[in-house]
Amino acid sequence: MGWLEIILIAVGLAMDAFAVSITLGLAAGKPKLKHMLIPGAYFGFFQALMPSIGYFAGTYFADKIQSIDHWIAFGLLGFIGGKMIQDSFNAAAEETNDALSFAPAKMLALAVATSIDALAVGITFAFFKVHIVSAVAVTGVITFVISACGVKIGGAFGAKFKSKAECIGGVVLIAIGTKIVIEHIFFGKG
Repeated sequence: MGWLEIILIAVGLAMDAFAVSITLGLAAGKPKLKHMLIPGAYFGFFQALMPSIGYFAGTYFADKIQSIDHWIAFGLLGFIGGKMIQDSFNAAAEETNDALSFAPAKMLALAVATSIDALAVGITFAFFKVHIVSAVAVTGVITFVISACGVKIGGAFGAKFKSKAECIGGVVLIAIGTKIVIEHIFFGKG
């Protein structure tokens, strides 16, 4: 497996994190640099960590997690998305959306949910004898950059549509979780 394949895999893995980052930017309205760096760091770290775990855990662990990974991601994304929708209807929550959007517990849950599929990629890296340190470094950096850009893009739209942004973000998170489950059920990935 060459560098082009590794880069394409990294970009593919970063797409869920990108979509979630857009929703965080929507909720923030006018994101500051720290708002871009926080999701980038969380998502980049976990997109690098999960393939590392998969690589070292081997096929045994992948078989165990693969049967439920989509449900874990769906549950986490559904819970957080539902909370965002609920908060969008709460006038008091609108004043604190910025702080809550980037709370460590929420970021951790989002990072785990968007990177769970990367565990299986680590198994693939092991089968193809990929240099794991280089592969996860590339994956982490690409995810960091894409996620930070996602927050900025979401913020550009959120400044114009602040009142509806968090509701839309919640719907997007639930849709991503649903997409993960549908892919696993109907396309035999789970």
